[in-house]
Amino acid sequence: MYGWANQGMDGGWWILMMVGMVLFWGLLVVGLLTLWRHQHSTPTNSLGAPAAPAVAASAAIAILQERFARGELSEEEYARRLALLKDQS
Repeated sequence: MYGWANQGMDGGWWILMMVGMVLFWGLLVVGLLTLWRHQHSTPTNSLGAPAAPAVAASAAIAILQERFARGELSEEEYARRLALLKDQS
């Protein structure tokens, strides 16, 4: 009379499927959150500390002056690079 009653999910399989769905959606959410945090995080060095800021314009100008003094740059090249550095700061 009730032959269809035992053809469903008996024996606790429904619990296994429910746990599987919770794990699936949980891993999906954790993965998406990890990806989002990675995309929106600040750059770090190999030790996990925040990366050092770029060389300041004054330090770059000092290096440029040293190179000019050693004769590595022509006067025109020095003037062009100095103008670029001053425009950026």
